[in-house]
Amino acid sequence: MKISEIKSCFIGPALSAEQFIAEHFFLFLAKGTMNGYDGNKHYVLKAGESCLVRKNRLARYNKVRDNNEFEKVIIFLDEAFLKAFQKKHSIVFKNFASKDAFIRLKKDDLINSFLLSLEPYYNNSGNISPMFSDVKREELLLILLQLHPELSDILFDFGVPGRLDLEKFMQQNYKFNVGMERFAFLTGRSLSAFKRDFKTIFNETPSRWLVKRRLQEARFLIEEKKQKAADIYLDLGFEDITHFYFAFKKEFRTTTSEMNEGKEKSGY
Repeated sequence: MKISEIKSCFIGPALSAEQFIAEHFFLFLAKGTMNGYDGNKHYVLKAGESCLVRKNRLARYNKVRDNNEFEKVIIFLDEAFLKAFQKKHSIVFKNFASKDAFIRLKKDDLINSFLLSLEPYYNNSGNISPMFSDVKREELLLILLQLHPELSDILFDFGVPGRLDLEKFMQQNYKFNVGMERFAFLTGRSLSAFKRDFKTIFNETPSRWLVKRRLQEARFLIEEKKQKAADIYLDLGFEDITHFYFAFKKEFRTTTSEMNEGKEKSGY
């Protein structure tokens, strides 16, 4: 079996569709391409590459199929597993500082051999028996710490996010479609403190401000960048295009189609 022939495999819980990363996970791409965004940087993962996706981060990613194929291996490294690992092994910290949500891992035969070793253990659904999952996760983590000792500073930091500059954080992350509890947690606040501080800074409720800010960006993309509503509404945090159309017309008293037509008639 070749590394390019690996089928999709999961160890751990199902990957949430939410744009909040609740637990660290290892991601290897066997086929296709993945584009990621964490509010600050864009990332591209190609077939044969792997990365660590960090917990307590906002991140969005989409897949691009190669000849209609997209295969990946996802292995969760949740806090309970990491704490058990830390008790068993000696951990050395390296004072590694990185804000990236996606940390690219170097290509290595150890990772390739590990991935190939998974094949006998998973069934047609891509799940590995719980009897073997922790053993294989421990093997992977030993490999990662050998190749990237600095990851210990990320993986074994069990603290919660500290208090952040709320205005800067929201201006950077308003496009992510997550609940107020997540925004509060990531800025180091209780929900009540988050709402109180938000009102003080923006003179608006968080939910209303988010809609307005997303619509402002939508108008800019449609007017200045000539983009189509259907191509941008998801990236701006709207779940439903009908709701997006309704909110846009209510805010600007015009439709996205009329705005596009007006732009074309004006010659811009």
